[in-house]
Amino acid sequence: MTPPRLHPDTLAQLPQLAQLAQPSLQILRPRYARERLHGGIVHLGIGAFHRAHQAAVTEAALHADAADARSLDWGIVGVSLRRPDTRDALAPQQGLYTLALRGARDDGSRFEQLQVIGAVIEVLVAADDPDAVLERIAHGDARIVSLTVTEKGYCHDPATGTLNFNDPGIAHDLLHAGTPVTAIGYLARGLQRRMARGLPPLTLLSCDNIAANGDTLRRLLLAFCARVDGALHDWVAERCGFPNAMVDRIVPKTTVDDAARISATLGVEDAWPVVGEPFLQWVMEDRFVAGRPRWEAGGAQFVEHAHPFETLKHRLVNGSHSTMAYLGVVAGWPTTDRAIAVPAVHALVAGMMAHEMLPTLPPLPGLDTEAYRRELLARFANPALQHKTSQIAMDGSQKIPQRLLAPIRERLRVGAPFPRLALGVAGWLHFLRGRDERGAEYRIEDPPASYSGSRWVAPRCRCC
Repeated sequence: MTPPRLHPDTLAQLPQLAQLAQPSLQILRPRYARERLHGGIVHLGIGAFHRAHQAAVTEAALHADAADARSLDWGIVGVSLRRPDTRDALAPQQGLYTLALRGARDDGSRFEQLQVIGAVIEVLVAADDPDAVLERIAHGDARIVSLTVTEKGYCHDPATGTLNFNDPGIAHDLLHAGTPVTAIGYLARGLQRRMARGLPPLTLLSCDNIAANGDTLRRLLLAFCARVDGALHDWVAERCGFPNAMVDRIVPKTTVDDAARISATLGVEDAWPVVGEPFLQWVMEDRFVAGRPRWEAGGAQFVEHAHPFETLKHRLVNGSHSTMAYLGVVAGWPTTDRAIAVPAVHALVAGMMAHEMLPTLPPLPGLDTEAYRRELLARFANPALQHKTSQIAMDGSQKIPQRLLAPIRERLRVGAPFPRLALGVAGWLHFLRGRDERGAEYRIEDPPASYSGSRWVAPRCRCC
């Protein structure tokens, strides 16, 4: 018999159904007036990371302030810029999905905690209905537009930080106000409608791994707006907020087996669960011009300047991840826990963080960086996540500048050696051959890459 689908009508059954499979298991589920949520947050790029990170923190804020009617302003309208898979999976579930947090105990045994997230109230597909997305940005309920569109989604030159006006999507969006295709185009055209209607400004919150992400988003958006309308440029520059932020949680790609096992545990079918590690960090500058959820309730941290935390994340977490990924793909280590279990890789990553990355970090008052490094090595070794090196290796030309080249520049500036960082860059260049040590070919997914019949060729990148 086919199990029922995860849906608001089946939420009340979840504890009973789940306990049939695991008597001690408790399923966390929405306990606020979900049917009364308003779309105060429009999120571009509703992939697995957003659903495992920002949406989970928003869920905690909704629970913490369930008695306050104002907390219901913070429902999430998710936007997939191109693919309909998230919309198609979540629409029959009215936006509900399961977050599975997986970890390993000190004795090596694995554990998992399941929570049904209800913060997402609608998912739109921009490619299917651009006007619906623009109208959501221009809606009176909207107060924050956040983004996780990956580094390449900003259509910029990572080396210079400037908007690439030669990008086909940017060129299209300058000419077609009603049918944008890029995140920058949607933001500009949606804000243009808000301005024309006399609506209040918004906060634009980048949650991507780009240097000074809020400042960068502001610079790119203003460059686009200046080509569209001087009044729009001034309105955005003077009235909208662009906090810098750092986000951290390891979120591997959910597999078919993951979905089947989670559904079996729930006792209902969840077509689109997400998997993540228990660790979560979200550090933001508190520069929100139209209010925000009480994200502190979910562990978010608000600071005056996010740059030191962003640098910590880009170098120690992302730089180490990338180094492991490129070496891992070429060597045939499919997941990060397999890679870090190799003694030479563990020594490389531990030494790179301790001797070549930590000395380049700005001051981080109150943070025990050595404890952070040790905890990070344990996170990489988490066997329950199965985080694929091939997933991390994507879009290297967009990631290498801030992850590895930036600390290399710092080491060069003070005349210090950087052999481990250099090995990380060499691993990337070796990876670009498109062939592992056994001779098997693999696909290189990176914006500058082009396919030439039988093999992948990566043109010279201006960032190196």
